[in-house]
Amino acid sequence: MDCGKQNHGSAIMGKVTRLSWSPLLLLITLILILSFQITTRTIYPIRLMSGLSEPEVSEVVGSCVGFLREFPRREVIMSIKDFGGVGDGKTSNTDTFRRAILYMQRFGDKGGSQLNVPKGRWLTGSFNLTSNFTLFLEEGAVILGSQDPKEWPIIEPLPSYGRGRERLGGRHISLIHGNGLSNVVITGDNGTIDGQGKMWWELWWNRTLVHTRGHLVELMNSHNILISNLTFRNSPFWTIHPVYCSNVVVKDMTILAPLNAPNTDGIDPDSSTNVCIEDCYIESGDDLVAVKSGWDQYGIKMAHPSSNILVKRVAGTTPTCSGVGIGSEMSGGIFNVTIEDLHVWDSAAGVRIKTDKGRGGYISNITISNITMERVKIPIRFSRGSNDHPDEGWDRNAIPVVKGVSISNIVSLNSTKAPVLQGIKDAPFGGICMKNVTLIGLASASWHCEFISGFAKDVFPMPCPQLQNNASTSWCSYS
Repeated sequence: MDCGKQNHGSAIMGKVTRLSWSPLLLLITLILILSFQITTRTIYPIRLMSGLSEPEVSEVVGSCVGFLREFPRREVIMSIKDFGGVGDGKTSNTDTFRRAILYMQRFGDKGGSQLNVPKGRWLTGSFNLTSNFTLFLEEGAVILGSQDPKEWPIIEPLPSYGRGRERLGGRHISLIHGNGLSNVVITGDNGTIDGQGKMWWELWWNRTLVHTRGHLVELMNSHNILISNLTFRNSPFWTIHPVYCSNVVVKDMTILAPLNAPNTDGIDPDSSTNVCIEDCYIESGDDLVAVKSGWDQYGIKMAHPSSNILVKRVAGTTPTCSGVGIGSEMSGGIFNVTIEDLHVWDSAAGVRIKTDKGRGGYISNITISNITMERVKIPIRFSRGSNDHPDEGWDRNAIPVVKGVSISNIVSLNSTKAPVLQGIKDAPFGGICMKNVTLIGLASASWHCEFISGFAKDVFPMPCPQLQNNASTSWCSYS
């Protein structure tokens, strides 16, 4: 309890000293109940239209402190039911969500608004958020993605990709979308957003997909974003995609997709800065977390890097990809990435850097530490040969630069292979620093290294010769 509440309590006690204890206890109990009911439905102070007192501030805590600015007070709180929403899992609420947010947009310059989604199954197509806005899913609330592709409209490709990531031309909009927004929160009492992606996966498997699939949540050109305390399921494509954004926190999330669901990445910060991903559990058919920054000549031209990315206390599994991947789309540059306290099991790779000729750009100042892996095929992998390009306009002379990768305090149990570190012939990966890396139970203990250079200390089994160079270690700090 903070000082403000203590003083408030003292004032109440001063006014009721002449009351009997029974009414006093009843009054205190009532106040506590009301306070609990309000604070569990909001994440920061709001001013209710009914005039109820304001609850306590609930702050973002942990390593993400400082990534977000204070959110404005929400002046208006309404339920999707107020707009005629029907939570039976069958009735389309697409127009209802769009109409509700259009109405609540009018309060954006008056402190903002909050739309509550109560218990129920709320079927909807895509809808856009607005600034100074909170989407709050109460306990038992499930937002279901429409099975009608027409309710996922086609929008322009991202300028840093030049086309849809999977197909030429435009792409389907995400289920929940926003562009040019600020001060947006998507949260709740562990409600669920289910993209019902199987329809989209089958289009991919059957090679009948016409346009690139939509994400579950995509926010573009936006600032001061919090996504927390929800379960996201069955995204058609990448699940959470902040692109050209700044000051983004994704925290306390559960993200689930079948392990064979194609390209269902968990969280993909893309050409974004000041992003914190913390305390998330992810099961996916692709990377749990993938840091990106544009595709070949389009990413090079836009030159919008991803920087100041923190990934901490993420756990999960992906049989085909990695716990955290950097690239392969990294043409705008990626720097200042910290990955800590990662736990990955039954996966293709633990941490992976992916790039190729034609990407251009750079990857620098990457710190990876305190990683636990179990039954991961290749615990540490640097790979080339992505061999996918947006069109024939890619530049064969655009060679990426990878330099300054620190990897420490790694434990891997029962991996299939020792690390595979493959740089690029015309641009070796430099400044690779490894310390205290222990790989136990390897089926093959021989490292495979090409076109890399660096230094290793306290690494088992013995690393490749390219990491045994003791000539100069001043750049490799072990403090």
